[in-house]
Amino acid sequence: MDESAGMRAYTLAFLSSFLLWILLTGSLATEEIGAGLLVASVVSVVSGPHLAIFNGLRLHPLALISLLDYLFYFFFALLRANLDLARRVLAPSLPINPGIVELETTLESSLGRMLLANSITLTPGTLTVDLKDERLLVHWVAVPEGGDLSTATRQIVTGFEKRISGFLK
Repeated sequence: MDESAGMRAYTLAFLSSFLLWILLTGSLATEEIGAGLLVASVVSVVSGPHLAIFNGLRLHPLALISLLDYLFYFFFALLRANLDLARRVLAPSLPINPGIVELETTLESSLGRMLLANSITLTPGTLTVDLKDERLLVHWVAVPEGGDLSTATRQIVTGFEKRISGFLK
């Protein structure tokens, strides 16, 4: 972790801990402020090195809109995947062609890749088996036969990646 990213992680930990302390105590008394500064300092020293994963956050005014767009998209992808898998279970004549597909992501941050992998895993019919650098191995219940595998794998990643990249690197 470079020095500026490390300092940013410690500062984020300190400020968020101190703000939480003030909100929980509900007091601006000198003793409470002093105790809050002490607790926030200890928390930032202990947790700061582990917060470098949040360096991938994009902090701009449209980030919140992008996050809401992602949540909306995720909800409907989840609904669509549940209905598709339920239909395959209730109608055994529908094809089930399980297989492992390899995907490549353009997301740069560890947090972005982790969110993408978890989003894929949480939608029924897909399970992220491995995540290494920009490559994901995904078990898919219905790998299309005879189809272009790169097009099929883009069906899984593109929508999530587009929305995640609005608030994460």
